[in-house]
Amino acid sequence: MAQADESSRTLSVDIGGSGIKAIVLDQAGNPITERHRVTTPQPAKPDAVIDAIAELAAAQGECDRVSVGFPGVVMAGVVKTAVNLDPSWQEFDLATTLSQALNKPVRVANDADIQGLATIQGKGVELMITLGTGFGSALFIDGKLVPNLEMAHHPFRKGDTYEQRLGRAALEKKGEKKWNNRLQRAIATLAELFNYDYLYIGGGEAKKITFELPANVKIVPNINGLLGGIALWHD
Repeated sequence: MAQADESSRTLSVDIGGSGIKAIVLDQAGNPITERHRVTTPQPAKPDAVIDAIAELAAAQGECDRVSVGFPGVVMAGVVKTAVNLDPSWQEFDLATTLSQALNKPVRVANDADIQGLATIQGKGVELMITLGTGFGSALFIDGKLVPNLEMAHHPFRKGDTYEQRLGRAALEKKGEKKWNNRLQRAIATLAELFNYDYLYIGGGEAKKITFELPANVKIVPNINGLLGGIALWHD
């Protein structure tokens, strides 16, 4: 694919279980508009979500191409899992359908992957997790993404998955103290599992963390979930 010219504008979209955000980035990946957010439609079916993205695109103004972060496994623009949205997303070709709706080229990736792309240093083993409606994850080795990692639905403790223990529903049901205790245990487990050099934590609920993090673990800004969209066009 030919390289875009220096004036290319990328609409970067982050689809979440509770909100859909968008911003326009310049060729270098710097924001050139204010971030806009709309509430994720309920039920969050494909047509409704695409309509919401079209609304955001109109509010953001002109763009040349679109990057989308999606909360689930995405392969070649096709959604494979969407646990926190709607079952109708299964095998939905989001990239093609949204490209037709907006008349722009579209690339789609997992939302944690995109946040990680804006965060990583590019050296060693780096793990990104996101704490929001669900639990997102992305793994990088020397700056290269390990595709399709989906830890959310793997067992964590007492038969429960990471998402069942650390998703927003668990936080609201069990309270911040217990949720923080669970997260502290999860970080220790992930350290033993991946032997990572760095762990980054993003997502809307990261602000609820109350314990002191290890030296190689840090909270990163949620805007990274949009800024990483530029990386999808680095051919």
